[in-house]
Amino acid sequence: MDRYELRRQDYSLTDDHKALHDAYRQLLETHCSIETVWAAQETGFDKSLWERLCATGASSMALSEDVGGDGATLVDLTLVAEELGRVLAPVPWIDHVCAARLAERLGAIEADVVEGSRILGLDIAPEPLTGARLIPSAAIADSLLVRDGDDVTLLTFATRPARVPNLGQLPMAWVDPAGADTRTVLGSGPEAIAAYGRALDEWRVLTAAALAGLVEQTMTIAAEFAKSRYTLGVPISTLQAISHPLANMAIVVQGGRNLSRRAAWFLDNEPDERPDLPGCAFVFMAEEAAKAATMAVHIQGGLGVSAEAAATAYLVRARGWALAGGDPGLTAKHVGQLVAKREKAAAAAH
Repeated sequence: MDRYELRRQDYSLTDDHKALHDAYRQLLETHCSIETVWAAQETGFDKSLWERLCATGASSMALSEDVGGDGATLVDLTLVAEELGRVLAPVPWIDHVCAARLAERLGAIEADVVEGSRILGLDIAPEPLTGARLIPSAAIADSLLVRDGDDVTLLTFATRPARVPNLGQLPMAWVDPAGADTRTVLGSGPEAIAAYGRALDEWRVLTAAALAGLVEQTMTIAAEFAKSRYTLGVPISTLQAISHPLANMAIVVQGGRNLSRRAAWFLDNEPDERPDLPGCAFVFMAEEAAKAATMAVHIQGGLGVSAEAAATAYLVRARGWALAGGDPGLTAKHVGQLVAKREKAAAAAH
């Protein structure tokens, strides 16, 4: 088996990957405490944290060196997304980098987008935008990339749409393309639509990675609590009703992490080989993250459901982030169609 073939099955991290992962974990643990997350709930955005991230190259890393970026792979980006999910970072990094990468593919990337001083939002619903729709980062984005029929269009508003309170505490707002002050078509036809579909797949992969990080921290919170609480003289963590769900969370973390990294690798290297993987990663974590976060709240009992508990903050985001692009069931349906098409082609070949 050659090295390339091995890499299709091997999800271990290189030393460079580990260094990147550790650097962002340290940065976010230092500058994004749970108090920072709570303080940003009114807007869904922490400007100071965003500027700090951009200063480290978090926005430019996702783009090619030809436009002033750092040429990171999609696997690299999953490592950053995982750490953002771990701390519930109130920044639109996933939406911005996916939109920026799409703009670059369409030849419309600008320096302020590369450096992050201008935030791009992305309509992540699978169907074209034909009327008003909720877009996750619309309340703080400077411009929005949407699919308008067979066109990929950049919308800019003189006044940003008002934020709508939502379960995921995102800077979400209603967007009506008819109300945009400027509408710029960046691309049209099959190639532009395919590029937009690629951006949606990247969003699914990075969101799955973020949810894996979220679940891991949720598990840590629940496990630490379980080790410090006793019943009949033993830690509650020794009880099967507690230890087994915690073990399941660990399996979800590792499974989601491997699946998102595998999807990222194929999307970067062999996008036509396994087009179902981005959707698989997203659907899996959309379902399992909510289950894990709910169990973490149950483990902590009355404390877990209090508004001041970190577990509650993780629970609402585990549910809300997965719904940012609409019903995950639509993605599951899309995956089913891709698998059926592949199986049909395989059967015809034989």
